[in-house]
Amino acid sequence: MATRTVKSLSFLGIAGSLRKASYNRGLIRAAIELAPAGIGVVPYDLAEIPMFNADVEADGDPPAVADFKRAIASADALLIATPEYNHCVPGVLKNAIDWASRPARRSVLTSKPVGIMGASTGRGATARAQAHLRDGLAYTNGLVLPLPEVLVDLAGEKFDADGTLIDEATREAVRDLLVSLAAWTRRMQRSVDAAAS
Repeated sequence: MATRTVKSLSFLGIAGSLRKASYNRGLIRAAIELAPAGIGVVPYDLAEIPMFNADVEADGDPPAVADFKRAIASADALLIATPEYNHCVPGVLKNAIDWASRPARRSVLTSKPVGIMGASTGRGATARAQAHLRDGLAYTNGLVLPLPEVLVDLAGEKFDADGTLIDEATREAVRDLLVSLAAWTRRMQRSVDAAAS
């Protein structure tokens, strides 16, 4: 009997923080390290993306924005690690999503599978920010993985001074998220293919 080949998947790893040793960058680095066979996580730095301005957009996407959109388009799914600032998604991440969501209803986020995780020093982890992010991505027609939720609280105890994830239970949660996102991505791809045929 012939063995069916399972296509490898590429996840674009986006941290919603610009700080080099941030806990959420650490989550993306952990995902790169922990990704099982057949899954690759490619990190993407949001630092060069300018603030969204419709006047600038009218003249064409700036190079950093065009590069970001190409990276999203070429990935099978997005893996986003968000901090929580004032009970919301940080501005740098919201700004990047605003750029990526254009043109509305025809953007690179349309039908793109997305997995979300987040780390914070507080006991509430990033529950509010993740809920905020889920709402925004649903509006862009992104296909957000419902579960598992990876809510890393008291992050100062779970990362070392360089921002490396050292807590084994959290590492296992990141592994589980990657496996679930892979299954979700393949399921969504089959649905899109079936609708197109």
